[in-house]
This record gives sequence, structure tokens and C-alpha cells, in this order.
Amino acid sequence: MTIDRRTVLLAGGAAAATAAMPAWARPQVPEPRSPQLAALLDRIADEVLVLSPDQATALGVDNGSRAALRSQLPEVSPAAQARWAAAADRMVRDLVAVDRASLAEADRLRLDSTLYSARRAVDGTRFPYGGGAREGFFGGARPYTISQQDGALVDVPEFLDSQHIVATKADAEAYLARVSAFARQLDGEAASIASDAARGVMPPAFIAATILKQARGFRATPAAEQRLVSSLATRAATAGITGDWAARCTALVEREVYPALDRQIAAFAAATANAPATAGVARLPEGEAFYRYALRLGTTTELAPQEIHRTGLEQNKALQARMDAILRRQGLTQGSVGARVTALNTDPRFLYPDTAKGRAAIIAYCNARLAAVRPLLAKMSNLGLRADIQVKQVPVDIQDGAALGYMNPAALDGSRPAIYYINLKSTALWPKYQLATLTAHEGVPGHSFQFAYLTEAKEKPPLITSLTPFNAFVEGWALYAEQVVDELGAYADDPWSAIGYLQAQQFRACRLVVDTGIHSMGWTRDQAVDFLTGETGKGKAAMTSEVDRYCVAPGQACGYKIGHNEILRLRAKAQAALGPKFTLAGFDDAVVTTGGVPLSVLPEAIDAYIAWA
Repeated sequence: MTIDRRTVLLAGGAAAATAAMPAWARPQVPEPRSPQLAALLDRIADEVLVLSPDQATALGVDNGSRAALRSQLPEVSPAAQARWAAAADRMVRDLVAVDRASLAEADRLRLDSTLYSARRAVDGTRFPYGGGAREGFFGGARPYTISQQDGALVDVPEFLDSQHIVATKADAEAYLARVSAFARQLDGEAASIASDAARGVMPPAFIAATILKQARGFRATPAAEQRLVSSLATRAATAGITGDWAARCTALVEREVYPALDRQIAAFAAATANAPATAGVARLPEGEAFYRYALRLGTTTELAPQEIHRTGLEQNKALQARMDAILRRQGLTQGSVGARVTALNTDPRFLYPDTAKGRAAIIAYCNARLAAVRPLLAKMSNLGLRADIQVKQVPVDIQDGAALGYMNPAALDGSRPAIYYINLKSTALWPKYQLATLTAHEGVPGHSFQFAYLTEAKEKPPLITSLTPFNAFVEGWALYAEQVVDELGAYADDPWSAIGYLQAQQFRACRLVVDTGIHSMGWTRDQAVDFLTGETGKGKAAMTSEVDRYCVAPGQACGYKIGHNEILRLRAKAQAALGPKFTLAGFDDAVVTTGGVPLSVLPEAIDAYIAWA
């Protein structure tokens, strides 16, 4: 159950650990030391926010000189893609012109990381599908204009409900402006869907069926009953903002959103009428090259699909051996590890009733786990981060296509806490023994803790840091956080949660196998689902949802274990180099206070930590 008790024994010495860190890795990080670089990074951040105004709201910076962004959404059009491409070219040109050798370590890390994002944005312009420079900059490969988890219909209602603040009349008017922009996005996507189809680019038939079900379900809901309407009306009333906001928003939905959605449904149905069942992207134009690009975005490495696939198989086997030992101690000795864990999914001890009361009990348990882990934070970090977080159910209108669990970071200005979402379409998706490690991953010390540094540092890192969330770093940290919780003894008296933790790690190893299997080795959807259910013991419904996610976001699922592996490699390197001077808190803070970097850049940060310690 415990991976490295030596690390835990070296976790003390907060004052010494802080003094040993390089200046940029201490709890309060200064702004970049080069005024010229600081100005360049701020200009790039502002350009990104103009192109993606939703990000300004997500980060809580849609105020002051950026207040106009609060009423806007990103434009979906060829012209918008061209603006992104031109911006990416400028970013690269300006960043490579900086005299890197003259910069301090913190500045070099941020320069290298921003340049990495800009270059991936340029790479994205190679493909006439997949989101172009915008998706490349933000580090995600989306081969299809819309999917069951991406696109205006999935994103905008949830974004307006959970991230758009309604505190003043101006906020409410901006909300309505964004409802109109939502309709324009739907039309822009419809045009893109048609042009993609002309190139032979469309999601597989089983994904298309889910998308159409979601869209038609949304369309069948009376406008006045939409969350899009009720969210504005309820929050305006709470804030005491006079006006008939429900009627005005309902009219916009009926007059603009629904007609645009009708057009999109028609365009998508026509485009996917003969969609193939093939799950992977290799069938697309330049599909093999696109997948290599997707893996580069997802892992921020140059690892080949075959190497990633092999790593997943090897680590799956090693983790299963550890699970087997715990299962045997609990009297479960018969059958494969996957079969024995599968049996836990129907064990009444771990099941919640599939009712509103059962869902409330799951959320209460997740909150209890957050409270139980918080006392451990002082052993793994000297940063003193609060990492406030709310636990919520994934909204019902998007749960069919949503991930099983995810987190929305807090606003940088503290106006909105992080939100940890758990998909409770069925409570069977989340047996109790799996919830502790999910909460460590999405909450503390995982995502909400890592992102809290960007929010709570007294002297915040440059804004561009919050706009470049490198997938392998973010997800690798969250997986590493799961491990540290176990190392610090959270499951010492809870063997079932220990199984849940190891299963979660094993699941991420299996993702390496399945993602590369689907997109590089011709695996079918059924083959991928059968592998995951057989190896991990997770339920078939949950694993079908996961496989569908990998089909539309190639490479992203590989970032978790590849990122985790690299953080562990660097921790072992630091332990070997520092010996008795190594502390868990010192190392963890050196990782977190980078703010997030590509895995290709992270070794530079740890080398600096070792040199200063």
C-alpha cells in the first residue's frame, strides 16, 4: 500500500526546505525579473484573451480594461482561425527574439513554456481540422468540430451558469449578449461541420448518435425551462437586479438559439449520415500525423505511440501485482485481478442508491474525504494554500457526454472557488471504494491544490501561466497527488480505498494502451472497452464513456501516466542528489511553483531546485 515511506520520513523541516529552494520556487514568487519579457508575456496574454474572451471570465480577469470581454464568446469562423494563426506566428517570432541567456531561471522557464505553446499553435495550422492554432495553443487536439464533450452546446450553458458572474445589471446584460453569441457559435460550428465532412472528417457513428441525442434533448426542452434561462433569472433575483431577465433570455433562446441549433442538427445529421464505425483518427486525412501531433500536445514529449503502448502494458502488470496482494489479504483469491475488482462494483457495501438521496450521500462523502486529507497538506507542502473547492454533480443536461469527474479552477481574483464535478448519471458509476482517490485527484492535493497556487500566491505568476495549462503537467501532478495521499498513510486502515487508489493508477496505465491502441493500432471501440473492463474491473458503462472520450480527444488520456512517471523520475533524481537534504515538501513546492510547464521543461526546474538545495 505504501510506495515510499522514506519520502514521508524526509517530509519535515519546513523552514529549511523553504530556505533551500531557489527564489522562484519559494511560496511567494516574484514577477519575471526582466521588464521586457514581462511586457511581452502580458501582451501575449492579452492577445489570447481577446481571441478567447471566455478565458477572461474563467480566470476572473474580465474587468477593468478587459470589461468588454465579459459580453463576448470566442468567434467560430475561418476568419477567427486565421487571426489565431497570425497571432501564433507573431508569438513565436517575438519569443525567439528574446535573449534567453540573459534571463534569470524563473524567466527562462516561463519563456520556454510560452514558446512551447506558441509553437504547438503553429503546428496546429498544418491540419484543416482539429481546431487549428487555438487548440494547439491550449494544448488539446480536437479532430471534430463538436463532440459529446466539446462544442458550444456542451460548453456555453455550463460556462454561463458556473463561471459568468451575475452581480450587477451590467453582468446580466453581458449574460444576454453571450446568449446571442452562443447562437452565432452554433451557426459557425454548423458551417465547420459541413466543410469537415467534405474532407471526410466526421466522428464515428457511435459518437454521432450520442451528439444527436444530446442536441435533440436540449432542443426538446421548452426555452423557459432551460438552465440557460433559470440560471440568469435566479441569480439576478438573488442579487436584487430588477428586470424581467427570464422573459428576455427565453425570447433569445426561442428567437436565436433554437433556430441556430435546428440548423446545426440538420447539418450534423447530414454530415454523419454515413459515418463509419472506425474509432480512431488514422482514417482522417493525414490521420497518423495528426495523432502524433495529438500525443505531443497530450504528453508534451516526443514519445512514439509504440513506446507509450508498451509502457502502459508494463505498468498495468506491475500495479495488478500490488492489487493482488491486497485483495488476497481481504480473502479475495479467485479469478483475475480485474474479475475480483469487478465483483466489488456489485458489492452492497460500496454501492449508493440510485436516487437523489444516494447522490447527495456521494457528494457528502467526497466533502468528508477533502476534510480528511487537508491535515496532510502540511507534510507535502510549505505553501499553506487554502485550495477552496465546491463539490457538485455534473449538470443533468450534459452528463451523458461529460467526463466521469473533472474540476473547474477557481477564478484568479478569488471571486469563485474551484468546482469539483462528479458525474452521477448513475450512482453505479462511482462505488464508494473509488471515491477517495478521485477526490484526491480532483480536489486536494490534486488539481484544486495545484491551481490554487496561481490564485493564492501573494505575488502571482504572469497571467500567461494560467493560460497555458499543460495537460501532462496538470494531470501528472494530480496522479502524483493520489500517490502522496497513500504515502502519507491515508489508507493505512482502509484497504478498500487502497484498492481504489491502485485501480485508479492502473486505469491510467491502461489508458496508455487503449489510446494508442485506438488511434495507432486499429483497435475497435468494443476492443478498447473490453480491455479496460477486463483489466481494471471498472464498470462497462463507465468504460464505454471513457473510450468515447478518447475517440474524440486523442492523446489527452496519455498525459496522466506519462506526466506522473516523469514527476516520479525527477523526484527519485532529487532524492539521490540531495540525500538527507531532500524533503517531500521542498520537492513538491518546486514542482507546483513552476505554475505548470511542459514535461520537456520540468527537468530544468528540478535541476535548479537541486542546485540551490
